[in-house]
Amino acid sequence: TKLIQESPHIPSEAQSALDNIRSNTFLLNFIASNSSMELPKKQEVLELESLKDRAVKVLEGMNLELKMLEVKNEIQDKVKNEFDQQQREYFLHQQMRTIQEELGGNSSESEVEEMHEKAKAKQWDKASEEHFNKELRKLQRLNPQMPEFAIQRNYLEFMLGLPFAGSDSGPIDLKKAEKVLNRDHYGLEKVKERILEHLAVLKLKGDMKGPILCLAGPPGVGKTSLGKSIAEALGRPYVRMSLGGLRDEAEIRGHRKTYIGAMPGRVLQNLKKAGSNDPIFILDEIDKLSYGVGGDPSSSMLEVLDPEQNDSFYDNYLEMGYDLSKVFFIATANNLGAIQPALLDRMEIIDVTGYTSEEKVEIANRHLVPKQLENHGLKADQFAIAKPVLKSLVEGYTRESGVRNLDKKVAKLVRHTAKDIAIDKADSAAITVEDLGTILGPSRERDAYEGNNHAGVVTGLAWTPVGGDILFIESSVSKGNGKVIITGNLGDVMKESATIAMAYIKSNAAELGIDPKIFSVYDINIHVPQGAIPKDGPSAGITLLTALVSLFTQNKVAPKMAMTGEITLRGKVLPVGGIKEKILAAKRAKINTIILCEKNRKDIEEIEAHYVKGMAFRYVSEMKEVLDLAILDQKVKSPKKLEVPTTTKR
Repeated sequence: TKLIQESPHIPSEAQSALDNIRSNTFLLNFIASNSSMELPKKQEVLELESLKDRAVKVLEGMNLELKMLEVKNEIQDKVKNEFDQQQREYFLHQQMRTIQEELGGNSSESEVEEMHEKAKAKQWDKASEEHFNKELRKLQRLNPQMPEFAIQRNYLEFMLGLPFAGSDSGPIDLKKAEKVLNRDHYGLEKVKERILEHLAVLKLKGDMKGPILCLAGPPGVGKTSLGKSIAEALGRPYVRMSLGGLRDEAEIRGHRKTYIGAMPGRVLQNLKKAGSNDPIFILDEIDKLSYGVGGDPSSSMLEVLDPEQNDSFYDNYLEMGYDLSKVFFIATANNLGAIQPALLDRMEIIDVTGYTSEEKVEIANRHLVPKQLENHGLKADQFAIAKPVLKSLVEGYTRESGVRNLDKKVAKLVRHTAKDIAIDKADSAAITVEDLGTILGPSRERDAYEGNNHAGVVTGLAWTPVGGDILFIESSVSKGNGKVIITGNLGDVMKESATIAMAYIKSNAAELGIDPKIFSVYDINIHVPQGAIPKDGPSAGITLLTALVSLFTQNKVAPKMAMTGEITLRGKVLPVGGIKEKILAAKRAKINTIILCEKNRKDIEEIEAHYVKGMAFRYVSEMKEVLDLAILDQKVKSPKKLEVPTTTKR
C-alpha cells in the first residue's frame, strides 16, 4: 500500500485490485509482474517453488523499490522548494528594482550601464579595455544580492579610477625647472645639476622611460622637498609613499581579490590618487624597508624600480600588467648600506650631503624664518633676526647635517614673539644673542678640539646616517702584563683595527723609538667616549695607531688636526667613505688640518670650494707618513715615564 502511495507510476486502481485477490500465490505473482524489478529478478521469483521463498524475494524487491522512491521523492521536494525560493527572490528583486527606479535610484543594470559608458569614455590600451569588458560581463551574470557582486563591482570601479594615460603637463621647460629648484633650495648645486640633466634628456628624447633616482643623505637636507619642486617644475602630480617599517609584500603587490577585504597594492593606490600614470612618485625612506612573515617588500620593489620590467608590473588585485615606465620615481634614503644590493643597483644614486654653517644661516634667513612667520600668523615687520644671531643659533643650539632642528628652534623663537604680541607685551621683536639664552636655554656644548697636551688622545672623523661627526680616541697605560683592553661600545671591525695598530707598532718599535719591553709590562686601555652609542668601521685605523704611538712616546700630536683612514699590517693607508660629511663635521669643530688617504684626493676635489675654504688636506699612502705629519718631536706637558725593569745576571 505504501509503495502505491509513493510511486507516481502505479495507478490508484491497483489498490482495489489487490483487495479483491484471495489467493496468496496469485497475489505474489501479480505484485511481482507489476513491480519495477528487472526481468532476471522476476524470472528468479517465478522459478521458486516454495511460496515462502517467493514471498521473501518479492518483499526484498518491494523494500528496495520503496527506498529508492523515498530518496527520489525527497530530492524532488528539495529541488521544488529551492526553485520556489528562487522564484520568490526573483519576484522580490524585480519589485525592489521597480521601487528603486521609481525613487530615482540606480538598479544593478543601470550600474553596469554606467560603468560601460565610463569605460567607453576612458583612455586606455586595448588589452586593458578587453580585460575590463570581460570582467564587466562577469558582473552582469552575478546576482546583485551575492557577496561576489560587491567584490566584482569594487574591482571594476578601481579599474575605472586607475589612470592609463599621462597628465597634460606639456613640454618640459628647463628654465622654469631651474628657477623652481633654485627658489626652493639653497645650495645643493651638484644635486640640482644632476636633476636638470635628467630632465634635459627627458625633454630631448620625449619617450624616455621615467628615471629612477635615489637621493641619499642625512635627515633634514631637503630630499623629499626636492621631489615636490621637481613635480612643480614639470607640472606633474606629486605622490609620496612612505616605506618606513613596511614588512608585508602585499602592501606593494596587493591581495588577490578573492580574499575578504582585498585591496590593491599601495603603488597602484597612489597612482589612482594622482590621476595620472606619469606622476613624480616619492618612495620615502627606502632604506627602512623591513621583512616579516608577509614576505620581503624589497623583492617586490625590484620589479617596480627596474626600467626593463616595470612596463608590465603585476599587482595581485588587478590581475594584469600595469605600465609604470612613465612614472618618475625618486627614492630617498639615509643609509645606502641598509638597501638590498639588487635594489640599489636599479637606482641612480645622488648624494645629498649636509650644509655648512654659512649655508644654514642663508637657508634660515630665506626659507625657515618666512615659513614660520606665515605658520604663526606674524608679519615680516613683527619679527627680525639678524644673520650673526642666526649663526649663533646654528652653532650653539643645533648639531646636525640638515636644518630640521634649526627649523624647530626658529619656530620656538617665533612662538615666543607671537605670545608677547598676543598679550600686548610687545608690538614686534628683534631677536638678539642674549634672547637665545633666555628663550632656548643654555647653548649646547659642541664637540670641539680639546688641545694636544694629553698623550694618547687623537681626534678622528666618523660617518653616521645623520651626517658626519668627530670622535676622540683615548688611550692610557698601566702596570700589567701586556693586555689590550678596548672599551666604548666598539664593533668587531674597530676592535680589529686596534689589534692591527698594536701589531704594526710592535713590529716597528725600534724605528718608532719605543722599547719593545714596554709591551710585556704595561696594559694598554683604548677608549672611545660616548659609550652608549655603538661604533664600528675601519676608518679609525690611522687614528688608533697615532694615539698609541703618542701614548708610548709621550709626544704631542699636531694641533687642530683630525684624520680618517684604514690601515693594514704592512702599514698601508686605505681609502674610506663619507668624506664630505666628515669634512663638514671637522669644520664645525674648528679643525683645519685633515689627514686622508691619497686615494681620497678625488673625493676632496669633488667638494665645492666654499665647503673646504680655510682647510688644509694632507694625503698619505703609508703609516710612516701619517706619523711624520701627526707626531711632533715634543713631549706633552706632564709626560708619563714608562719604566722598563732591568734584569741582572747572577
